[in-house]
Amino acid sequence: MALVNNFVLAKFLGLCPFFGVSKKLSSAVSMGLAVILVMLAASVVSWLLFYQLLVPFDIIYMRTAIFILVIASLVQILEITIRRTNVDLYNSLGIYLPLITTNCAVLGVTFINVDQAFNLPETIVSSLGAGVGFTLVLAIMSGIRERLDLADVPEAFKGMPVAFLIATILGIAFLAFGGMI
Repeated sequence: MALVNNFVLAKFLGLCPFFGVSKKLSSAVSMGLAVILVMLAASVVSWLLFYQLLVPFDIIYMRTAIFILVIASLVQILEITIRRTNVDLYNSLGIYLPLITTNCAVLGVTFINVDQAFNLPETIVSSLGAGVGFTLVLAIMSGIRERLDLADVPEAFKGMPVAFLIATILGIAFLAFGGMI
């Protein structure tokens, strides 16, 4: 999941924080760690609710609402914890911390885990792999963008245009991990 089926570069999930938080390495790593934590906790709780509540009572159609509720609750707990323990980190993450709730990578990993009928240990490994892959790509992107801030980039490419070009090149590079090139 981290390299071959990377959520950002192969599945195009989690692009908002990928482009928004990847301007500074410290913020990117902090966001990545928060996403790993939320992905892991949300996947485990969602898996338990899916197989202990939704399947036995034949209300599988409620999974989207339940999974979103779980993710939103976990993000709120994380946001409160970060705000109380590290105000600088809370301020550097800004709006992107509550946006983890709507990060489609987090919801995507919960769906993939139940759609693939992973057992609990497989769900944990899948979620960790997805989170680590997300963090890895975020850190790589932020490192490149920090270096580009010091480079002589043509005016037309500054900001998001060069970020899209970097993301494209990273996506092609990550395809090689799966043997697709």
